[in-house]
Amino acid sequence: MSEQALHAGVIGVGSMGQNHARVYNELANTQLVGIADADQSRAEEISERYDTTAYTIDELLSRTDMVSIAVPTRYHSDVARQCIDADVDLLIEKPFVGTPAEGRDLIQRAAERDVVMQIGHIERFNPAVRALMGMIDELDIIGISVERMGPPPSRSIEDTAVMDLMIHDVEILLALVDDPVSSVQATGNHNGRYAESLLEFESGVIGRLSASRVTQRKIRKLSISAERCWVELDYINQSVEIHRQSTSEYVNRGDIHHRHANVVERLSIDQTEPLKNELDSFATAVRTHEQPVVSGEDGLRALELTQSIDRLVSDSDTEPQSSPFSYSAVD
Repeated sequence: MSEQALHAGVIGVGSMGQNHARVYNELANTQLVGIADADQSRAEEISERYDTTAYTIDELLSRTDMVSIAVPTRYHSDVARQCIDADVDLLIEKPFVGTPAEGRDLIQRAAERDVVMQIGHIERFNPAVRALMGMIDELDIIGISVERMGPPPSRSIEDTAVMDLMIHDVEILLALVDDPVSSVQATGNHNGRYAESLLEFESGVIGRLSASRVTQRKIRKLSISAERCWVELDYINQSVEIHRQSTSEYVNRGDIHHRHANVVERLSIDQTEPLKNELDSFATAVRTHEQPVVSGEDGLRALELTQSIDRLVSDSDTEPQSSPFSYSAVD
């Protein structure tokens, strides 16, 4: 493939898809050549905004090297198959698909057609997460705690708080720990708008996740308890702080006989838009034809675990639910 800008398109230009169109229009290595949406008036509005053209899906696929799929989750599998059959590399917004069986089918189809398929777990491209991933091998992790909370959204969302919000952090935990999950506990209330989950990995690491659409403050934080430090990541501020305790010291100064100090290290992070990082990385994978940062297998693992949590939350009344957990095999 030449070093010319890749021809990019977006299928589904709702709340998230319109931002994919914007970013493709802004990146130096991509050219937005068109969009497609079932709502014709919406398609015309977005195409006019970004000086491009609204097409049918088939028309769009005949003009593109790569597309983002940002339609409702129930349509992901069908639209993705169209893209794969047209030999167009694709990024599918999270959740990957509606069922693990659909995910395994798409992974196999993409491999057979040699099509690049990336799953849109955007937090992997948050600069703070990238910085944390760069130092994770230095940490002897004991536990990870994540809060992803906020007030009720102004728009209608089909997915539960687990499938819409917690899935981000499930995928991050799986990337950070890189170890099988042995058990899952979960509970929730407010018709799935508030949920808590406790995960245990085979290595003994404990993960605690909270997701809420009924909390009157937007919170996006992850903390790691490690043997020699405590790490706090703020997704919103794109910051990472490492808290360490210095050696205790005995002094003879009046009534003070013992003291210790905490040392806080703040990682230097170049703050950038996660979506731009994600689509730039996708374009690189398309151009080099290498494995994307978030593969279909990554998306499938996150989907299976998140759906397991979601089922437990749905079944719970007041008592936490629990179950063993194992991944499905991907051929």
